[in-house]
Amino acid sequence: MTGATKGTTSAVDPRAGRHRGLAGTIVTYLVLGLVSAVFLLPFYVMLRNSMMTQMEVSSPDWHWLPAVFSLDNYRDLFSDPSVPMGTALGNSLLIAVVTAPVSTIFASMAGYALARLPVPGRGAVLTYVVVTMMIPGSVTFVPTFVVVGALGGVNTTWGIIAPGLFNAFAVLLFRNFYLRFPAEIEEAGRLDGLGYLGVYRRLALPNSVTMLASLGALSFIDAWNAFLWPLVIGQDPASWTAQIALSTFLTAQSVNLPGLFAGAVIIIIPLAVMFLVAQRHIVQGLTTSGLKG
Repeated sequence: MTGATKGTTSAVDPRAGRHRGLAGTIVTYLVLGLVSAVFLLPFYVMLRNSMMTQMEVSSPDWHWLPAVFSLDNYRDLFSDPSVPMGTALGNSLLIAVVTAPVSTIFASMAGYALARLPVPGRGAVLTYVVVTMMIPGSVTFVPTFVVVGALGGVNTTWGIIAPGLFNAFAVLLFRNFYLRFPAEIEEAGRLDGLGYLGVYRRLALPNSVTMLASLGALSFIDAWNAFLWPLVIGQDPASWTAQIALSTFLTAQSVNLPGLFAGAVIIIIPLAVMFLVAQRHIVQGLTTSGLKG
């Protein structure tokens, strides 16, 4: 009996459980650290190369750090008269700052209308919205350019912004969100004399902050990274965005690798800040949109 009791006691020794839990935690952190290092490696290479010379970047030998830490590439980036990087960054910031809130509000209004307004043809409109998501952008690119060009939008900021203000995917997300919005809250608002617009403005919109933040952040990132449309519309260097200005460092005649990496570091900073600030809202917004599960 005594031996059996001892065996039972040793089998359920709490210290062994703690050791196994500690070992599992250590392994988990090691794996997460390794995966994080793999994902951060490109950013390290980009930052390292932005401080190297052309010869060091193109050298076949690997160097973990530049021979001399220098910010000359960053100074040359903004002092080059042929590449208006400062103006291009300002254009990109203006486009992203305008596109993100306006497109999100438009999508919210359309989503609420498709979810709540009892008007004839609402299902047909929803079908059209979904169908537009299935049409490749290359099909609508030329007609959009013709329309914007006929309206005088070439080499203008509004010509770059306007086509990005309407997002069918965001409309669908907001519609799904408002379908799950408690009807009791809207009924209470109508008892207070609010119409559909008042209910939306005073009740539905303030309670969709998470969706607004998440889709606004995604819209900001998308507008900041846009390249083809701003390239076609903004033909004048004064209308270039940061992505177009950065592409000038890569030509058929020469490749300015240090300048290219320095520009990439500058351009990625707003995106990194936006993602770090809004990552929680992005996850929550997509979860509450009704698409999860």
